[in-house]
This record gives sequence, structure tokens and C-alpha cells, in this order.
Amino acid sequence: MPEHPVVDHAQWLAARRALLEEEKAFSRARDALAARRRALPWEAVTKTYVFDTPAGPRRLEELFAGRSQLFVYHFMLGPGWEAGCKSCSYLADHFDGMLPHLRARDVTFLVVSRAPLAEIDAFQRRMGWRFPWVSAHGTDFNYDYDASSRAEDLAAGRATYNYQPRDGQMTELPAASVFCRDADGQVFHTYSTYARGLDMLIGTYQVLDLMPKGRDEDALEFSMAWVKHHDRY
Repeated sequence: MPEHPVVDHAQWLAARRALLEEEKAFSRARDALAARRRALPWEAVTKTYVFDTPAGPRRLEELFAGRSQLFVYHFMLGPGWEAGCKSCSYLADHFDGMLPHLRARDVTFLVVSRAPLAEIDAFQRRMGWRFPWVSAHGTDFNYDYDASSRAEDLAAGRATYNYQPRDGQMTELPAASVFCRDADGQVFHTYSTYARGLDMLIGTYQVLDLMPKGRDEDALEFSMAWVKHHDRY
């Protein structure tokens, strides 16, 4: 536990009130950033994507399930993998509780991976999750939204992630993409985010940020090195 000064209540309250002003400024800045995010231009989705789902093949526009907004989490589970990424699983542990609330706000939430549906189903049953999860196996979807990279693109230095060239040999990386469907059925891509942009989805981190030790990750090899599948702690 880090050492901290110990003060009387009056001194503690003065320090807390000073920090509160910074927290309020941060909240206002966050609200302004969210507004700028919503004001981004959209791009029309012109390619046809067909996903394998428990209900059979479905096009991207059908995944909206009658709503006008679609949030897609690109989960790192490639074809033939024994298990899904531990860090993606850490995020996914927070998803189920959001579902009814998002649906009430005209948002369909689902997860997409490149693994075949049978492999997705086996891992989902192991983890006990209920959120909708579909397979993009055999489609360009994850590649087009920079959540996956082909081996030949990695080798040739053509792969990108988080809107910049990337290195390394990992074919799958985490991402989230947002889509909107208008009254005529046209689908638009409105937003995608990667890496630390996904931090906002992790409720556990928001709690740890309030704790005396914080995330306590500075001495680790990488930030999520401590994370395990929830059935392996």
C-alpha cells in the first residue's frame, strides 16, 4: 500500500473539495468530447456482410433487430483458437447487465468474432455469457473495420490499427464499431474505437480507479497481465 499523509477532517475536506472542482471540469470536458464524437460525419456501408448467427445467416442490416443503432464489439477469437482473448473476456464480463438498458434506448448490442459459430458457442457456454454473439467467419467485416489483419498484410506492412500503421504478428485485436440505420434501411458507419478507447466499457476499472492502489498495473509486463478468464482465478 502506498504511503499517504494523514490529516484531520478539515484538511481532508479541503483537499477533497479542491479535487471535486477538477472532477467537475473533467465531466464537462467528457460531455463535450461525447458531443463532438456524435457530430462526426458518417460513411455509408456499401459492402454486403453476411454473418453466421444462431438463427441462421443474417446481413448486417438484419443484426439491428428492429432498432436504429447497433454497437459491435470485435472480440478476439480467431478460427481454431482454444479460448477467447483474456482481455476481451474481461470486457465481456461487463456486457450482459447492459443489454436490457441499451435495448430500451434503441441500441442493439452484439459481439462479433472471426471464429466459426460452433467455436464461439462452445466458449460462450463455458463463460456463461448471454449476449448475442455472431461469426464473421469468411467475411471481410473484421478486416474492413481494422479489428483483424491478414497475415500477408502484416508481413507487407500494410496492416493498420487505431488509424495508423501497426506492427506485430497478432491477427486479431480488440475494437468496437458503431452503426446507424435510417428509415430507408441504409446502414451507416458512425464510429469505431480501439485500444484505450475501449476503457470506458470496463466497469471494474472504473471501480479500481477509485481505490487507494488504483489499477496497480505499473510493475506488470503490460497493463492487463493480471487478468484471467473469470473461471481461472
